Amino acid sequence: MKRRILVVEDDARLADGLRINLELEGYDPLLADSAEEGLALWQKGGVDLILLDVMLPGMDGFAFCRLVRHEGDRVPVLFLTARGGGADRIRGLDEGGDDYITKPFELAELLARIKSIFRRQDWFRGEEAPEIFTVGHAEINLRTFQAVTPDGSRDLKEKEAMILRLLREYAGEPVDRETILDRVWGFGAYPTTRTVDNFILALRKIVEADPRRPRHILTVHGVGYRLVMAPDGQGGES
Repeated sequence: MKRRILVVEDDARLADGLRINLELEGYDPLLADSAEEGLALWQKGGVDLILLDVMLPGMDGFAFCRLVRHEGDRVPVLFLTARGGGADRIRGLDEGGDDYITKPFELAELLARIKSIFRRQDWFRGEEAPEIFTVGHAEINLRTFQAVTPDGSRDLKEKEAMILRLLREYAGEPVDRETILDRVWGFGAYPTTRTVDNFILALRKIVEADPRRPRHILTVHGVGYRLVMAPDGQGGES
């Protein structure tokens, strides 16, 4: 089946150009010229990706994305905007966006980013992916995005779940920060690998009995991180 892409863009010429090129690439585009119209189309279901302008009349793209995520939908969102500042880029991704491209952009780059998003989604949801596994004192469910610990359960952010999925895939081996960025966020999504470090700190608070002395998500100095699948109480910082 063709992947359906919802384009929420109030520039009619740009939207129509995107529609034509997405059709040529084998996608099924839907067009909306406002956030309100876009939300109505999204609510009908069946959307595989949202290309979302930030500066829309009325509700802006950030608010649109926030509503989608509030409803629990993890459909990928790629922001299109003339605002290329670092603060806007980070805000868009913090609101739950998957990527961010600044206008004017090259069509080839946009199409490459779309393919990269779908490739990451296919990898994360692949048949070989473990749905449920235990890390430290947490039982991780990648299907429901939940972690169950002795203190109760909590929802995982999508990027947290994807990092755990990647580290689980290479359990026992070091995974460098650049690989994590590429596989989880995609090239250019964030300006620094410090983002990875911040997510690792958050994950340690979930899976480690003592996050200050991690025994399962270990730092490999000068490289990245390594996941130890030993029972809780075994293993240790490298």
